[in-house]
Amino acid sequence: MRIEIWADVVCPWAYIGKRRLERALASWQGDPVEVVWRPYRIDPSAPTPGEPLAEVLRDPMVDAALRGCAPDLTPGENRERVSRIALAEGLGPRWGAGWRSSSHDAHRLIALAHEAGGTRLQDAVAEEVMRAHFVDALDISLPAVLDEVSRRAGFPASGGLLADGEGDTAVRELVLRGRAAGVATSPTFVVNGAALRGAQPPEVIHDFLVEAARRAPRQLPEEVERFRHAEALLDLGDPLGALTLLGPLLDAHGDDRGTRLLAARAYFHSAQLTRALRILEPLAAETPDDSYVQLLLGRTLQRQGDSPRAAAHLRLAAAMSPGYAD
Repeated sequence: MRIEIWADVVCPWAYIGKRRLERALASWQGDPVEVVWRPYRIDPSAPTPGEPLAEVLRDPMVDAALRGCAPDLTPGENRERVSRIALAEGLGPRWGAGWRSSSHDAHRLIALAHEAGGTRLQDAVAEEVMRAHFVDALDISLPAVLDEVSRRAGFPASGGLLADGEGDTAVRELVLRGRAAGVATSPTFVVNGAALRGAQPPEVIHDFLVEAARRAPRQLPEEVERFRHAEALLDLGDPLGALTLLGPLLDAHGDDRGTRLLAARAYFHSAQLTRALRILEPLAAETPDDSYVQLLLGRTLQRQGDSPRAAAHLRLAAAMSPGYAD
């Protein structure tokens, strides 16, 4: 059984959740499990190199945002509460991040560790990354810090891979796939299509695993899963993310009508009208009785200011599907 942990390594609850999952698995008597770490970003705008967190926390806007996360506590009281919880989970005795820094390269390192050595190495790297951030208070966006982290975890070859940009595309795609699948909390545990959000107590995680183990594993072909995630991103208002996931499908299955139409929709909604037209005009010629293609082609031409041509396609769409009439 595969347990996916969608989490950001700069999220304290991710580290706490890791310990709680380990405690839940200590009494696990079901099928063998593998734990795979997946990337999630709680602060995509965090910089590289990082900035001292003490300075960030003095910003009134940051203070207000943190108060919104825990309205009954001041930001300082909330950090103290999390520190006590972390200490109870054996994470300490010192606890607390020292830097607001991008976690992108740390996620690349974790993904590369899985490719190189499977789940055991990946888990060791994830552990060392979070220890560096929360216990050692280091800036995990720095290559030198990640190099030391990977050496401690038994992955000394990672430095060259990170320098060469390896893992960048994979991590960006995984973040998009997580969003498409509905991941909105760090950590989120996903097993056989079921999800548990947050660093829940070990007994809650254990009960979740028992229930999720009863579900049939979801095994969709990679191309189908990629298409569905791209479609979900478009529905979520992220056409550029959808196009990112569609790229490999367009390269491998550029003649597939469904893939082309989804790409045209994404181009239209991201205002890439010329690219949308390059797909829609051949589609309209191939299937002139498809009212939706006629509608989308008409609206694309309309946005480009070609009203006469747009009107012809919009009239045709409305004639076939009256609901499309303006």
